[in-house]
Amino acid sequence: MSTVMKHQNNNEYNVDELLDSMAHELREQFGSALDETVMVGIHSAGVWVAQRLHDLLKIKEPLGKLNISFYRDDFSRIGLHPQIKPSKLPFTLENKHIILVDDVLYTGRTIRAAMNELFDFGRPASITLAVLIDRGHRELPIEAQVVGFKREMEVDSYFKLTNDDNKLELSIINREQN
Repeated sequence: MSTVMKHQNNNEYNVDELLDSMAHELREQFGSALDETVMVGIHSAGVWVAQRLHDLLKIKEPLGKLNISFYRDDFSRIGLHPQIKPSKLPFTLENKHIILVDDVLYTGRTIRAAMNELFDFGRPASITLAVLIDRGHRELPIEAQVVGFKREMEVDSYFKLTNDDNKLELSIINREQN
């Protein structure tokens, strides 16, 4: 049996509108405390989403970038990606309110790994999770406080976010068995 990938652009999801909605929700949630908040994106597509939100919210501190490769619970099984880049957190995390951003929330394992790494850098006052897509099927009890949209998907399908000249586009990839 071979696997065939069917790629479909899904124009029903306007990424810019979703990001605007998420930014609005974060503004309402944080209010004036947004001035003392830092934002961290999870490498790589989470950083793209975070960069757009960071710009929309006009957060003063630079954007943090987290590469969780060493913190994954499947590291020994999948190995190290040859293009790994270190995490970059150009601020202290001690007693800071953090907005942690990723593109897709699925099992919760990526977020668990990200929080483990964040706590190695310091003890934040709080962590708020913002994701573009919540696709369900959690394996760990992790939920996002800010979500662009929710859509449960079959295990053999997934969302793919691409960044072409700073324009984010969302596609759905279906794996079909032949």
